[in-house]
Amino acid sequence: MENSCMKHGAFGWFELMTTDVEAAKTFYKGLFGWEYETVPIQDGEYTMVKVDGIAVAGIMGMVEECKGMPPSWDIYVTVDDVDATVKSVTDLGGKVLRPAFDIPDVGRFCVLQDPQGAVIMAMTYLKK
Repeated sequence: MENSCMKHGAFGWFELMTTDVEAAKTFYKGLFGWEYETVPIQDGEYTMVKVDGIAVAGIMGMVEECKGMPPSWDIYVTVDDVDATVKSVTDLGGKVLRPAFDIPDVGRFCVLQDPQGAVIMAMTYLKK
């Protein structure tokens, strides 16, 4: 990930959550020429999307709590303190859809909804 993506307020990561990872990989490879690297995660596998060998996004299967939802691209915004972000969202008229929690070896993230209903994620990455 580029350093500019690690700054507070920057778009840091993009992720497709889908019901058919292999079909999605085939579609996007044909459309954009994406390269892939599959890595093991706690509950299965995660596909890193690469452009010119650089990881730019991810693809994963639907997690249990999202079953029944349509596939979607998720956007993660980098924040200095995800817990402070969670505390601020309701004061600004938004909602916390998933409280902050840890992703091993990555960081801490939450799922938020703005006052108009749009969903976005906030992430504090581990310092490496």
